[in-house]
Amino acid sequence: MHNGTTVTQFIIEEQRQIAGATGDFTSLLNDIVTACKVISNLVNHGALVGVLGSAGSENVQGETQKKLDVLANDVFIRSNEWAGHLAAMASEEMDEIYPISQQYTRGKYLLTFDPLDGSSNIDVNVSVGTIFSILRCPGGGEAPTERDFLQAGTQQVAAGYALYGPSTMMVLTTGNGVNGFTLDQNIGEFILTHPNMEIPVDTQEFAINASNMRFWEPPVRRYVEECLAGKEGPRGKDFNMRWIASMVAEVHRILTRGGVFMYPMDAKMKDKGQGGKLRLLYEANPMSFIVEQAGGGSITGTQRIMDLQPEGLHQRVPVILGSRNEVERIQGYHLAGG
Repeated sequence: MHNGTTVTQFIIEEQRQIAGATGDFTSLLNDIVTACKVISNLVNHGALVGVLGSAGSENVQGETQKKLDVLANDVFIRSNEWAGHLAAMASEEMDEIYPISQQYTRGKYLLTFDPLDGSSNIDVNVSVGTIFSILRCPGGGEAPTERDFLQAGTQQVAAGYALYGPSTMMVLTTGNGVNGFTLDQNIGEFILTHPNMEIPVDTQEFAINASNMRFWEPPVRRYVEECLAGKEGPRGKDFNMRWIASMVAEVHRILTRGGVFMYPMDAKMKDKGQGGKLRLLYEANPMSFIVEQAGGGSITGTQRIMDLQPEGLHQRVPVILGSRNEVERIQGYHLAGG
């Protein structure tokens, strides 16, 4: 018998401290945990169960294969629609919101998620993950609309991600610090392994897609050039660069050992009329909540991401997050205009 605290026990203990807690929230998180276990299993068995094909392709039997991110989206919906905790869901994979069907009871929460973040890395066996965020539904959830989801990140009740790497982990915040749980495959439970995760305030590691350098705005270019100049440059120390191109893996590394992750605004995005690369509701807000709760910072460049008033379900924003002192320096460069 494992004597560690399971994620369910942990959530129940945490909710006990809250006056008037009904158990609804605990059950909802439990359903999310179940969905992540199922997706972990699919990811781990990838090619063996025929889920690595692209959606629309056919396998030998002539069956249409479902791409893993479509499957993961289905898993999340099926796991969370029946229990009566949610009014509606919104996913990076779906154009519109998914109101809970009338055949089920509607609850008071909203769930947003990116079912398989970093899925372009699946075929090369690099870590991917699931990101989720829980909000309260204004007006009690009777007839949820898209507008109900357009809440600032500061309104989040909880956020988390599952990382499907060499081990499967779940990292969670309910606004009371950040805790990490590892899936014990033998008993099928997430066990608390990383209590009170904190991001070191200083770092010598940055992550950015350097191939976009020619499109960067002056503040980002200045920051990266100073890092690259190393000991001889204005920073007086050498930096390492990392780039996994899977946000869950990038944030997890920063939570574990510090660093700064940047997907900044650039000229290419501006030309396309995009407000950034990462989606505010499914990626930027939940990750910002986690990073801030672990003592880090998360900004668009000039402002705090969690203060933004979302304008659309799939709105994109620039993201710069990680070790607080570096994030503040980058923000200073933006506010100074370069």
